[in-house]
Amino acid sequence: MRALTLPLAAALLSLTGCPPEQATLPDPSPAAGLTYPIVATGQAGCYDTAGQIDCTAGPLAGQDAQYQGHAARYTVPGDGTVVDEITGLVWTQAHLGKASWTDAWDLARGCAVGGYDDWRLPTLKELYSLIDFDGTTNMSAASSTPYLDTAVFAFDYGDEAAGERFIDAQYWSATEYVGTTMNGAHTVFGVNFADGRIKGYPTAAPAGGGDKLNFVRLVRGNPAYGVNDLEATAETVLDRATGLEWMRDDAGQALDWPAALAYCEGLVLAGHDDWRLPDAKSLQSIVDYGRSPTTTDSAAIDPVFGVSDPQSYYWTSTTHRDGPPETWGRWAAYVAFGQAFGYMQLPGMAGPERVDVHGAGAQRGDPKVGDPADWAGGHGPQGDDVRIFNAVRCVRGGGVTFQAAPPAGQCGAACVGGGQAPADPGAEDPFEPPPGEETPGQGGPPPPAIDACEGLRADSPCQFTGPGGAPIRGTCQPVPEGVVACVPEGGPPAP
Repeated sequence: MRALTLPLAAALLSLTGCPPEQATLPDPSPAAGLTYPIVATGQAGCYDTAGQIDCTAGPLAGQDAQYQGHAARYTVPGDGTVVDEITGLVWTQAHLGKASWTDAWDLARGCAVGGYDDWRLPTLKELYSLIDFDGTTNMSAASSTPYLDTAVFAFDYGDEAAGERFIDAQYWSATEYVGTTMNGAHTVFGVNFADGRIKGYPTAAPAGGGDKLNFVRLVRGNPAYGVNDLEATAETVLDRATGLEWMRDDAGQALDWPAALAYCEGLVLAGHDDWRLPDAKSLQSIVDYGRSPTTTDSAAIDPVFGVSDPQSYYWTSTTHRDGPPETWGRWAAYVAFGQAFGYMQLPGMAGPERVDVHGAGAQRGDPKVGDPADWAGGHGPQGDDVRIFNAVRCVRGGGVTFQAAPPAGQCGAACVGGGQAPADPGAEDPFEPPPGEETPGQGGPPPPAIDACEGLRADSPCQFTGPGGAPIRGTCQPVPEGVVACVPEGGPPAP
């Protein structure tokens, strides 16, 4: 647990100016020879839907905490700055208080912290590099932990005495949304370090309340940070800026969180079997904030990637610890590559309607399992759209290593031809109906059961949609028809 430092903003900066100039230091270089190294999320625990669990191999293997990447590393020179030794970025140690988005730019132009005169408002990708998913959002500021390293950076929750919520700790970025939210509002993305989310914020306060005020923290150095350098092959896309290699096409099916973990852990693609479900910071790195469904008729991602649905939300391996402690295992973070919908009643509406409330490129959270019908009105103050079954795009590389035992079911020398074990010719066909119960055309695995195991190892967990539309979980098994199919634990579903 990180100790919450006392607010430093009043001592170091104010809304009207910055400290006197001091001697400058040479700019740092980013780590690992990369221009855009992804800082690890800081999440140290693994979670099932009931809470924290041991990080061991099994059905929930492949979580964020099991993969170790570039851990955050900061230097504090004592001149009011913080040097990020991983990204090569330099930050103001204190925030500059709250300001409108327009005034935030003026604050950057007039600041000389540490003797530097090249401060800027950070892009969203720069700002998100600071997020720390060791954070928690409980029911009060005193019982919560910020999503920011407060041993290094000054942090304040929202001012409840002034009528704010304690979670009103949103920070402006320089990244404007190319679309609009809330039925036509000019919107700028920001990061909330109190609740661990990216959202698009209208620059005007609601109901004619003037300008929206968010916190401001400035950055300088490494102008290449956040700029992708993509190289595609038939099956993968390598980002030379981050060192991450991605599936070129997504999984082509919507899965709940356990099934998404299992899909990536079991994937064999382009000759590699070390794929994983990306953590939140890795996945956000491939958002293209110059695109959106309403402005480019596409998802917010470079067109070199294949996208099954331009309005998709994509799962991450990062648990989102939001709410009372007993609920901390229930939610996981996702990134919206389509519009981040919510259900709100805005002026002129007779009732709540589904509108883009946070923008394509937002990062929010979904229940890991369950029935979306139970969340018909959304979740939270903006009625965030709850889907549970989200899209999947796996990743590998990036200097990340797996720190736990291999997942259960990973095959070894017995695997042949793409990682699948041969079928036993004398084995019973689990999809063959019992004698006397045959129906015309029945027999053998249905196509969705076969598709669910494409590219996966035998014994990998899998999921497909049954005849009634309900999700069916099972394991990938060779069957006498000469294919590998997702076999439900209790046998095939009823027709």
